[in-house]
Amino acid sequence: MQQKMQAAAEVAVKQCLGVKKSDTVLVVTDTKICDIGRVLFYSALKHAKDASMVVISPRTSHGEEPPEAIARLMKNYDVLFIPTYRSMSHTNARREACANGARCATLPNIIPDTLIRAVNADYQKIANLSDKLAAILTEAKHARVTTPNGTDLSFSLETRRGLSDTGIVHQPGGFTNLPAGEAYAAPLEGTAQGVYVIDGSINDTGVLQEGDYIRVEVADGYATSIEGGKSAEIVRKAVEPYGKDALNIAELGIGTNYKAKIIGNVLEDEKVMKTVHIAIGDNQSMGGKIRVPSHLDGILLNPDLYIDDLKIMEHGEFLV
Repeated sequence: MQQKMQAAAEVAVKQCLGVKKSDTVLVVTDTKICDIGRVLFYSALKHAKDASMVVISPRTSHGEEPPEAIARLMKNYDVLFIPTYRSMSHTNARREACANGARCATLPNIIPDTLIRAVNADYQKIANLSDKLAAILTEAKHARVTTPNGTDLSFSLETRRGLSDTGIVHQPGGFTNLPAGEAYAAPLEGTAQGVYVIDGSINDTGVLQEGDYIRVEVADGYATSIEGGKSAEIVRKAVEPYGKDALNIAELGIGTNYKAKIIGNVLEDEKVMKTVHIAIGDNQSMGGKIRVPSHLDGILLNPDLYIDDLKIMEHGEFLV
């Protein structure tokens, strides 16, 4: 197991972030998953000019800021790896570090199996598909998602740029999630209407089972009700402290990682081929206007996806 983890860490360090002898590397991890942080640190130590690792206490929600001292420290390194229990992808600390030139990969709540299976992939293959889909999203004015379990959600993408999470970040200021593999865009605030049914996973629910799917009603860009069994209650409790902005329809994402599987961990689940995900909460990192310390991705299985007049997915299969 340890040898396989180290091999995957080498892919992350060399192929994905392109660490070289002139780079300084900082690994920010926490007490819940510091074993993953450690293998990334030792790999970085082999290839960088200098490498450091800091261990913080786990955050309570995705998007919660790290300690102020750590946020300042992050601005002083060329490369950042951030394997933490709660995601720091949508934090000002991460955004400001990238604006200062850092190349960054976040690995929220990653487990050893995901590191070994889905991080150790052909990222050029993933990038080719992700970039193609991102270009389609950039040109799009409107999107509609339907699924066999009852999703029918529409929204505007006008003025919004499609982005690709390819896993390849070799330029200053670049950012990726690892494992990577998605194309995504932020729906225009206030435009989303309809309903979507989460039948894959979201937040801490694990793999959802029939009878515990989560039905989210949407009006004027916000989730207005989150209904279902115990899993719906988990989601309601997660967003409750953050008010209306945590219910903003924040993201349309399309999975493109051919090695990823639905395992009940959203980090990997949202990258799975043949799925799309709809997120609620913060969208500032993807060109939106909502800043809130919460971002929850709900995975939808077997989707049909329409971009303007073009059907680009049918029951999860790509038509482009």
